Amino acid sequence: MNKKILTAATFALFASAAHAQSSVTLYGVIDAGISYVNNSKTSTGHDSLTKFDDGVAQGSRWGLRGTEDLGNGLKALFVLENGFSSANGTAGQGGAMFGRQAYVGLSQNNVGSLTFGRQYSFSTDVLGSNYSTGGNTVAGNYAYHINDVDQLTSSRINNAVKFSSANFSGLTFGAMYGFSNTAGGFAGTPAVGTTAGSSRAYSFGANYANGPFGLGAAYTDIRYPGQASPAFSTSLANVSFATTGVGQIQDLRTFGVGGRYTIGPAMLWALYTNTRLAPISGQSTTFAAYEAGAKYAITPAITAGAGYTYMHLSGANVGHWNQVDLSGDYALSKRTDVYVLGIYQIASGHNGTQDLQAQIGSSTSYFGTSGTADNQLAFRVGLRHKF
Repeated sequence: MNKKILTAATFALFASAAHAQSSVTLYGVIDAGISYVNNSKTSTGHDSLTKFDDGVAQGSRWGLRGTEDLGNGLKALFVLENGFSSANGTAGQGGAMFGRQAYVGLSQNNVGSLTFGRQYSFSTDVLGSNYSTGGNTVAGNYAYHINDVDQLTSSRINNAVKFSSANFSGLTFGAMYGFSNTAGGFAGTPAVGTTAGSSRAYSFGANYANGPFGLGAAYTDIRYPGQASPAFSTSLANVSFATTGVGQIQDLRTFGVGGRYTIGPAMLWALYTNTRLAPISGQSTTFAAYEAGAKYAITPAITAGAGYTYMHLSGANVGHWNQVDLSGDYALSKRTDVYVLGIYQIASGHNGTQDLQAQIGSSTSYFGTSGTADNQLAFRVGLRHKF
Protein backbone atom coordinates (compact mmCIF):
# COMPACT_ATOMS: atom_id res chain seq x y z
CA MET A 1 0.00 0.00 0.00
CA ASN A 2 2.83 2.35 0.88
CA LYS A 3 4.52 1.55 -2.49
CA LYS A 4 1.31 2.46 -4.33
CA ILE A 5 1.10 5.75 -2.46
CA LEU A 6 4.77 6.49 -3.17
CA THR A 7 4.36 5.65 -6.87
CA ALA A 8 1.28 7.85 -7.18
CA ALA A 9 3.06 10.71 -5.42
CA THR A 10 6.06 10.34 -7.75
CA PHE A 11 3.88 10.48 -10.88
CA ALA A 12 2.04 13.51 -9.47
CA LEU A 13 5.38 15.23 -8.82
CA PHE A 14 6.60 14.63 -12.38
CA ALA A 15 3.25 15.76 -13.83
CA SER A 16 3.44 18.94 -11.77
CA ALA A 17 7.01 19.63 -12.92
CA ALA A 18 6.07 19.08 -16.58
CA HIS A 19 3.14 21.46 -16.19
CA ALA A 20 5.37 24.11 -14.63
CA GLN A 21 7.80 23.90 -17.57
CA SER A 22 5.16 24.67 -20.23
CA SER A 23 2.40 27.24 -20.33
CA VAL A 24 -0.22 28.68 -22.67
CA THR A 25 -1.94 31.96 -21.79
CA LEU A 26 -5.12 33.44 -23.24
CA TYR A 27 -5.10 37.24 -23.11
CA GLY A 28 -6.79 40.21 -24.71
CA VAL A 29 -8.05 43.80 -24.71
CA ILE A 30 -11.52 45.15 -25.52
CA ASP A 31 -11.74 48.91 -26.05
CA ALA A 32 -15.03 50.64 -26.87
CA GLY A 33 -16.60 54.07 -26.55
CA ILE A 34 -18.27 57.09 -28.15
CA SER A 35 -16.31 59.66 -30.18
CA TYR A 36 -17.24 63.09 -31.55
CA VAL A 37 -15.45 65.22 -34.15
CA ASN A 38 -16.53 68.67 -35.29
CA ASN A 39 -15.30 68.45 -38.90
CA SER A 40 -15.59 65.18 -40.78
CA LYS A 41 -15.49 64.86 -44.54
CA THR A 42 -18.71 64.47 -46.51
CA SER A 43 -19.40 64.40 -50.23
CA THR A 44 -20.16 68.13 -50.22
CA GLY A 45 -17.85 69.48 -47.53
CA HIS A 46 -17.73 68.78 -43.80
CA ASP A 47 -20.04 68.15 -40.88
CA SER A 48 -19.87 66.99 -37.27
CA LEU A 49 -19.82 63.26 -36.56
CA THR A 50 -20.70 61.30 -33.43
CA LYS A 51 -20.02 57.58 -33.61
CA PHE A 52 -19.28 54.36 -31.77
CA ASP A 53 -15.58 53.71 -32.10
CA ASP A 54 -13.35 50.96 -30.75
CA GLY A 55 -9.65 50.23 -30.42
CA VAL A 56 -8.60 53.78 -29.55
CA ALA A 57 -6.66 53.56 -26.28
CA GLN A 58 -5.51 50.14 -27.51
CA GLY A 59 -6.61 48.03 -30.44
CA SER A 60 -9.13 45.36 -29.44
CA ARG A 61 -7.54 41.91 -29.59
CA TRP A 62 -7.32 38.40 -28.22
CA GLY A 63 -4.34 36.12 -28.34
CA LEU A 64 -2.54 32.99 -27.23
CA ARG A 65 0.97 33.14 -25.81
CA GLY A 66 2.95 30.01 -24.96
CA THR A 67 6.36 28.79 -23.82
CA GLU A 68 8.03 25.42 -23.33
CA ASP A 69 11.15 24.98 -21.21
CA LEU A 70 13.68 22.92 -23.21
CA GLY A 71 16.34 22.96 -20.52
CA ASN A 72 19.62 24.81 -19.96
CA GLY A 73 17.92 28.20 -20.34
CA LEU A 74 16.48 27.37 -23.79
CA LYS A 75 12.74 27.87 -24.41
CA ALA A 76 10.37 27.47 -27.32
CA LEU A 77 7.79 30.25 -27.64
CA PHE A 78 4.88 31.34 -29.78
CA VAL A 79 2.33 34.16 -30.08
CA LEU A 80 -0.92 34.12 -32.08
CA GLU A 81 -2.84 37.42 -31.85
CA ASN A 82 -6.10 38.39 -33.54
CA GLY A 83 -7.35 41.96 -33.96
CA PHE A 84 -11.09 42.61 -34.12
CA SER A 85 -13.76 45.29 -33.94
CA SER A 86 -15.95 45.30 -30.85
CA ALA A 87 -18.46 47.34 -32.87
CA ASN A 88 -19.43 44.53 -35.24
CA GLY A 89 -17.15 41.58 -34.45
CA THR A 90 -15.25 41.66 -37.74
CA ALA A 91 -11.54 40.85 -37.95
CA GLY A 92 -9.01 43.64 -38.35
CA GLN A 93 -5.76 43.76 -40.34
CA GLY A 94 -7.42 42.93 -43.65
CA GLY A 95 -9.51 40.11 -42.17
CA ALA A 96 -6.56 37.89 -41.20
CA MET A 97 -7.23 35.38 -38.41
CA PHE A 98 -4.03 36.37 -36.59
CA GLY A 99 -3.32 39.66 -38.31
CA ARG A 100 -1.74 41.41 -35.34
CA GLN A 101 0.99 38.85 -34.66
CA ALA A 102 1.73 35.22 -35.57
CA TYR A 103 5.17 33.83 -34.81
CA VAL A 104 7.14 30.97 -33.29
CA GLY A 105 10.72 30.86 -32.09
CA LEU A 106 13.39 30.02 -29.55
CA SER A 107 14.86 32.05 -26.72
CA GLN A 108 18.05 31.53 -24.75
CA ASN A 109 18.75 33.07 -21.35
CA ASN A 110 21.36 35.85 -21.48
CA VAL A 111 21.36 35.82 -25.30
CA GLY A 112 17.93 36.66 -26.71
CA SER A 113 15.22 35.26 -28.96
CA LEU A 114 15.00 34.30 -32.64
CA THR A 115 11.45 34.30 -33.97
CA PHE A 116 9.77 33.57 -37.32
CA GLY A 117 6.46 34.93 -38.64
CA ARG A 118 4.36 38.13 -38.77
CA GLN A 119 5.95 40.51 -36.24
CA TYR A 120 6.30 44.15 -35.26
CA SER A 121 9.14 46.27 -36.61
CA PHE A 122 11.49 47.95 -34.14
CA SER A 123 9.90 51.30 -34.98
CA THR A 124 6.82 49.99 -33.17
CA ASP A 125 8.64 47.92 -30.52
CA VAL A 126 11.06 50.66 -29.47
CA LEU A 127 9.65 54.07 -30.44
CA GLY A 128 5.87 53.69 -30.53
CA SER A 129 5.69 51.62 -27.37
CA ASN A 130 8.01 53.72 -25.19
CA TYR A 131 8.36 57.30 -26.43
CA SER A 132 5.06 58.41 -28.01
CA THR A 133 1.90 59.99 -26.64
CA GLY A 134 -0.04 57.18 -28.31
CA GLY A 135 1.95 54.52 -26.46
CA ASN A 136 2.15 56.24 -23.08
CA THR A 137 -1.42 57.57 -22.67
CA VAL A 138 -5.00 56.54 -23.42
CA ALA A 139 -4.98 58.99 -26.37
CA GLY A 140 -3.68 55.88 -28.11
CA ASN A 141 -4.40 55.56 -31.82
CA TYR A 142 -5.87 59.08 -32.04
CA ALA A 143 -2.47 60.51 -31.05
CA TYR A 144 -0.22 58.63 -33.48
CA HIS A 145 1.06 60.49 -36.50
CA ILE A 146 -0.70 60.76 -39.85
CA ASN A 147 -1.97 57.32 -40.85
CA ASP A 148 1.02 55.83 -39.00
CA VAL A 149 3.32 56.33 -41.97
CA ASP A 150 6.30 56.38 -39.55
CA GLN A 151 5.34 52.87 -38.35
CA LEU A 152 4.86 53.65 -34.65
CA THR A 153 1.85 51.45 -33.95
CA SER A 154 0.82 49.21 -36.86
CA SER A 155 4.15 48.21 -38.42
CA ARG A 156 3.68 44.46 -38.79
CA ILE A 157 6.11 42.73 -41.12
CA ASN A 158 5.15 39.52 -42.96
CA ASN A 159 7.52 36.57 -43.47
CA ALA A 160 9.92 38.03 -40.91
CA VAL A 161 12.93 36.59 -39.13
CA LYS A 162 13.67 38.64 -36.01
CA PHE A 163 16.39 38.64 -33.38
CA SER A 164 15.70 40.45 -30.09
CA SER A 165 18.52 40.51 -27.58
CA ALA A 166 18.37 39.78 -23.88
CA ASN A 167 18.65 42.70 -21.45
CA PHE A 168 22.29 43.64 -20.92
CA SER A 169 22.33 46.03 -17.94
CA GLY A 170 19.42 47.97 -19.44
CA LEU A 171 20.47 47.71 -23.11
CA THR A 172 18.38 45.74 -25.60
CA PHE A 173 18.77 45.65 -29.39
CA GLY A 174 17.67 43.68 -32.41
CA ALA A 175 17.30 43.27 -36.15
CA MET A 176 14.74 41.74 -38.49
CA TYR A 177 14.23 40.94 -42.17
CA GLY A 178 10.89 40.36 -43.89
CA PHE A 179 11.13 38.26 -47.06
CA SER A 180 9.21 39.20 -50.20
CA ASN A 181 8.59 35.49 -50.96
CA THR A 182 8.68 36.38 -54.65
CA ALA A 183 10.98 34.70 -57.14
CA GLY A 184 13.78 37.10 -58.02
CA GLY A 185 12.50 39.58 -55.45
CA PHE A 186 14.76 39.00 -52.47
CA ALA A 187 15.54 42.74 -52.35
CA GLY A 188 12.01 43.75 -53.31
CA THR A 189 12.94 44.61 -56.89
CA PRO A 190 10.36 44.39 -59.69
CA ALA A 191 10.42 41.69 -62.32
CA VAL A 192 12.17 42.58 -65.57
CA GLY A 193 10.00 44.80 -67.76
CA THR A 194 7.52 45.69 -65.01
CA THR A 195 7.09 48.34 -62.31
CA ALA A 196 5.31 45.99 -59.87
CA GLY A 197 7.86 45.29 -57.15
CA SER A 198 7.40 42.90 -54.26
CA SER A 199 7.30 44.04 -50.66
CA ARG A 200 10.25 43.23 -48.43
CA ALA A 201 11.31 44.98 -45.24
CA TYR A 202 14.11 45.23 -42.72
CA SER A 203 14.34 46.97 -39.36
CA PHE A 204 16.87 47.65 -36.60
CA GLY A 205 16.44 49.02 -33.12
CA ALA A 206 18.12 49.62 -29.78
CA ASN A 207 16.82 50.75 -26.42
CA TYR A 208 18.49 51.68 -23.13
CA ALA A 209 16.44 51.86 -19.94
CA ASN A 210 18.12 52.43 -16.59
CA GLY A 211 16.09 53.57 -13.60
CA PRO A 212 14.09 56.68 -14.48
CA PHE A 213 15.88 57.24 -17.82
CA GLY A 214 15.18 55.71 -21.24
CA LEU A 215 16.61 56.31 -24.72
CA GLY A 216 15.78 54.45 -27.94
CA ALA A 217 16.31 54.54 -31.69
CA ALA A 218 14.94 52.55 -34.63
CA TYR A 219 15.17 52.33 -38.42
CA THR A 220 12.69 50.59 -40.74
CA ASP A 221 12.76 50.26 -44.53
CA ILE A 222 9.81 48.82 -46.49
CA ARG A 223 10.17 48.18 -50.21
CA TYR A 224 6.94 48.64 -52.23
CA PRO A 225 4.73 49.12 -49.14
CA GLY A 226 1.56 49.15 -51.26
CA GLN A 227 2.23 45.59 -52.43
CA ALA A 228 2.21 44.08 -48.92
CA SER A 229 -0.86 42.20 -47.69
CA PRO A 230 -2.45 44.10 -46.10
CA ALA A 231 -0.82 47.13 -47.68
CA PHE A 232 1.03 49.70 -45.58
CA SER A 233 -0.54 53.16 -45.60
CA THR A 234 1.26 55.78 -47.68
CA SER A 235 -1.53 58.37 -47.49
CA LEU A 236 -0.88 61.74 -45.82
CA ALA A 237 -4.24 63.49 -45.40
CA ASN A 238 -5.35 64.16 -48.98
CA VAL A 239 -1.81 63.70 -50.33
CA SER A 240 -1.92 60.17 -51.68
CA PHE A 241 0.26 58.18 -54.03
CA ALA A 242 -0.50 55.73 -56.83
CA THR A 243 -0.65 52.03 -55.93
CA THR A 244 0.53 50.88 -59.36
CA GLY A 245 2.70 52.26 -62.16
CA VAL A 246 5.58 54.72 -61.97
CA GLY A 247 3.79 56.90 -59.40
CA GLN A 248 3.61 54.20 -56.73
CA ILE A 249 5.86 54.31 -53.69
CA GLN A 250 8.99 52.28 -54.31
CA ASP A 251 10.46 52.72 -50.85
CA LEU A 252 9.26 53.83 -47.42
CA ARG A 253 12.17 54.62 -45.10
CA THR A 254 11.67 55.83 -41.56
CA PHE A 255 13.97 56.39 -38.61
CA GLY A 256 13.52 57.98 -35.22
CA VAL A 257 14.93 58.59 -31.77
CA GLY A 258 13.09 59.03 -28.47
CA GLY A 259 13.79 59.61 -24.80
CA ARG A 260 11.86 59.69 -21.54
CA TYR A 261 12.44 60.48 -17.88
CA THR A 262 10.41 59.62 -14.79
CA ILE A 263 10.27 61.97 -11.82
CA GLY A 264 8.19 60.52 -9.00
CA PRO A 265 4.57 60.29 -10.25
CA ALA A 266 5.41 62.16 -13.49
CA MET A 267 6.84 60.93 -16.79
CA LEU A 268 8.20 63.16 -19.58
CA TRP A 269 9.04 62.04 -23.13
CA ALA A 270 10.16 63.38 -26.49
CA LEU A 271 10.26 61.78 -29.95
CA TYR A 272 11.50 62.65 -33.42
CA THR A 273 10.75 60.63 -36.56
CA ASN A 274 11.72 61.22 -40.19
CA THR A 275 9.97 59.31 -42.98
CA ARG A 276 10.77 59.43 -46.71
CA LEU A 277 8.30 58.21 -49.33
CA ALA A 278 10.15 57.65 -52.62
CA PRO A 279 8.08 56.98 -55.77
CA ILE A 280 9.40 54.96 -58.70
CA SER A 281 9.67 58.20 -60.66
CA GLY A 282 9.68 61.78 -59.41
CA GLN A 283 10.57 63.71 -56.28
CA SER A 284 10.39 62.11 -52.85
CA THR A 285 8.20 63.41 -50.05
CA THR A 286 9.59 63.65 -46.50
CA PHE A 287 7.41 63.63 -43.40
CA ALA A 288 8.95 64.72 -40.07
CA ALA A 289 7.27 64.64 -36.66
CA TYR A 290 8.43 66.36 -33.46
CA GLU A 291 6.60 65.23 -30.34
CA ALA A 292 6.72 65.94 -26.60
CA GLY A 293 4.44 64.77 -23.83
CA ALA A 294 3.91 64.12 -20.15
CA LYS A 295 1.65 62.19 -17.81
CA TYR A 296 1.08 62.51 -14.10
CA ALA A 297 -0.38 60.01 -11.62
CA ILE A 298 -2.66 62.21 -9.52
CA THR A 299 -3.57 59.19 -7.40
CA PRO A 300 -2.80 55.48 -7.89
CA ALA A 301 -6.08 55.27 -9.85
CA ILE A 302 -6.17 58.61 -11.73
CA THR A 303 -3.69 59.62 -14.44
CA ALA A 304 -3.69 62.75 -16.60
CA GLY A 305 -1.74 63.01 -19.86
CA ALA A 306 -0.86 65.67 -22.43
CA GLY A 307 1.05 65.72 -25.70
CA TYR A 308 2.03 68.15 -28.45
CA THR A 309 3.10 67.16 -31.95
CA TYR A 310 4.34 69.28 -34.85
CA MET A 311 4.33 67.48 -38.20
CA HIS A 312 5.93 68.77 -41.37
CA LEU A 313 5.70 67.61 -44.99
CA SER A 314 8.39 68.67 -47.49
CA GLY A 315 9.67 67.78 -50.95
CA ALA A 316 7.08 67.04 -53.63
CA ASN A 317 4.34 68.16 -51.20
CA VAL A 318 4.31 70.71 -48.38
CA GLY A 319 2.16 70.70 -45.26
CA HIS A 320 2.18 71.64 -41.57
CA TRP A 321 0.18 70.18 -38.70
CA ASN A 322 -0.01 71.22 -35.06
CA GLN A 323 -1.77 68.82 -32.72
CA VAL A 324 -2.54 68.86 -28.98
CA ASP A 325 -3.72 65.76 -27.07
CA LEU A 326 -5.25 65.79 -23.57
CA SER A 327 -6.44 62.71 -21.70
CA GLY A 328 -7.57 61.40 -18.32
CA ASP A 329 -7.74 57.80 -17.16
CA TYR A 330 -9.49 56.29 -14.11
CA ALA A 331 -8.61 52.70 -13.15
CA LEU A 332 -11.59 50.83 -11.74
CA SER A 333 -9.26 47.87 -11.16
CA LYS A 334 -5.97 46.53 -12.52
CA ARG A 335 -7.84 45.24 -15.57
CA THR A 336 -10.60 47.79 -16.23
CA ASP A 337 -10.46 51.55 -16.75
CA VAL A 338 -12.57 54.39 -18.12
CA TYR A 339 -11.04 57.35 -19.92
CA VAL A 340 -11.73 60.66 -21.62
CA LEU A 341 -9.64 62.42 -24.24
CA GLY A 342 -9.67 65.50 -26.42
CA ILE A 343 -7.57 66.23 -29.53
CA TYR A 344 -7.23 69.43 -31.54
CA GLN A 345 -5.35 69.74 -34.83
CA ILE A 346 -4.87 72.60 -37.28
CA ALA A 347 -3.26 72.25 -40.69
CA SER A 348 -1.88 74.29 -43.58
CA GLY A 349 0.08 73.58 -46.74
CA HIS A 350 -0.07 72.99 -50.47
CA ASN A 351 0.37 70.30 -53.09
CA GLY A 352 2.15 71.95 -56.00
CA THR A 353 -0.05 74.90 -56.97
CA GLN A 354 -3.08 73.57 -55.10
CA ASP A 355 -3.75 75.15 -51.69
CA LEU A 356 -4.34 72.44 -49.10
CA GLN A 357 -5.11 74.63 -46.11
CA ALA A 358 -8.84 73.95 -46.47
CA GLN A 359 -8.40 70.25 -47.22
CA ILE A 360 -5.36 68.76 -45.57
CA GLY A 361 -7.24 67.22 -42.69
CA SER A 362 -6.68 65.19 -39.57
CA SER A 363 -3.86 62.85 -38.66
CA THR A 364 -6.18 60.18 -37.33
CA SER A 365 -7.12 57.35 -39.64
CA TYR A 366 -10.44 57.09 -37.78
CA PHE A 367 -12.08 60.32 -38.94
CA GLY A 368 -10.30 60.78 -42.25
CA THR A 369 -9.78 64.24 -43.73
CA SER A 370 -11.55 67.32 -42.44
CA GLY A 371 -13.41 68.15 -45.61
CA THR A 372 -13.30 71.90 -46.30
CA ALA A 373 -12.01 72.81 -42.80
CA ASP A 374 -8.39 73.35 -41.79
CA ASN A 375 -8.89 71.98 -38.27
CA GLN A 376 -10.48 69.19 -36.27
CA LEU A 377 -11.55 68.96 -32.64
CA ALA A 378 -12.34 65.46 -31.34
CA PHE A 379 -13.56 64.13 -27.99
CA ARG A 380 -14.00 60.60 -26.69
CA VAL A 381 -15.28 58.69 -23.68
CA GLY A 382 -14.15 55.09 -23.57
CA LEU A 383 -14.01 51.87 -21.57
CA ARG A 384 -11.11 49.41 -21.74
CA HIS A 385 -10.99 45.92 -20.24
CA LYS A 386 -7.95 43.62 -20.23
CA PHE A 387 -8.07 39.88 -19.66
